Amino acid sequence: MAPSITDAVFETAEKVNEKISSKPLAANGPDFKDEAPAVQEPTNETFAKREPLKLSGALNEWLRAPNSDDLIRDLAITISQRGVVFFRKQDDVTNDLQKELVQRLGELSGKPSTSKLHIHPVSNSAREHGGKDDEISVISSEQAKKIYSDRIPFQSEKKQSGKEGWHSDITFEPVPSDYTLLRLTQLPKTGGDTLWASGYELYDRLSTPYQKFLEGLTATYAPPLFLSAAQKNNFKLYDAPRGSPLNVGSSLTTTHPVIRTNPVTGWKSVFAFGHHVQQINEVTKEESRALLDWFLRLVVDNHDLQVRHRWQNENDLAIWDNRSVYHAATPDYINEGLGERKGQRAVSIGERPYLDPESKGRREALAAEGREG
Repeated sequence: MAPSITDAVFETAEKVNEKISSKPLAANGPDFKDEAPAVQEPTNETFAKREPLKLSGALNEWLRAPNSDDLIRDLAITISQRGVVFFRKQDDVTNDLQKELVQRLGELSGKPSTSKLHIHPVSNSAREHGGKDDEISVISSEQAKKIYSDRIPFQSEKKQSGKEGWHSDITFEPVPSDYTLLRLTQLPKTGGDTLWASGYELYDRLSTPYQKFLEGLTATYAPPLFLSAAQKNNFKLYDAPRGSPLNVGSSLTTTHPVIRTNPVTGWKSVFAFGHHVQQINEVTKEESRALLDWFLRLVVDNHDLQVRHRWQNENDLAIWDNRSVYHAATPDYINEGLGERKGQRAVSIGERPYLDPESKGRREALAAEGREG
């Protein structure tokens, strides 16, 4: 994956602290074309046509700066281009600021007005370790041990593969996430790193005939683990609207394209990846399994399309674009005696996934601009 935001933004910010433009964003400018109507989301056939967004400034004191909208919009573009960015020891970031930031990232990069913050069907305030705010999902190793006890590897077991951990957040929703912000507030004594992998690069590593073939396919997305956990632990899934009027009910099943276009960058990526993807619809079950296993192997076998992040301090945070990256935590902190791994996660709801047939892969788009991928 490409370098993190520290390479892309902070070096520039040191030079332009006094030069950041205070020009407000135009409400109806070129980056906000064809805003989605009140509830109706764009489908794969009738998506909202948009041009890729462009950087206009540098990141500096973003949330309360006079030109905060410009800075947060630029941060959103950087995240969508790079996949994931990291900030160390953000001790002044509260849950409310975390929610504000991730919501504004989506709003300022053009998400529909009906898209708010996600409420997780399982990890919400109703759980023992769930906190008091439904819009903050508490990521807790202790909670996971209780709810998903049959999936947690303990020391007595010989864990030989962690590939099933890879996923993008909440792809089982009709309107899934654009950005996630995770802030770890309690670290284990060792372990608990997180890996991200690029869906842009996964798409670019496919041959052109395979790219064209996959662009005509859809997939079914669902989290059977959540349904079984609710039944086993005798609790009800959150079935009221979860950040969008379309994200309701307890079936937690939807259909999305296998290849989608990121509306911020205009780049294609493989979206059908990870443990929420149940079936590629237009092929046989055997062919579907072979394709999904092949996608997974391309990520697991190629370290150069991954980045691994070590959480060093409480209140380190990461922000990523779920439309174009996948992630997995390393399960090396689960054993007794290493302490709890705990964090606060805010998830912004984006737009309904679509494929723009005129969009390009990342490498092709950068080459057309005279830049290297």
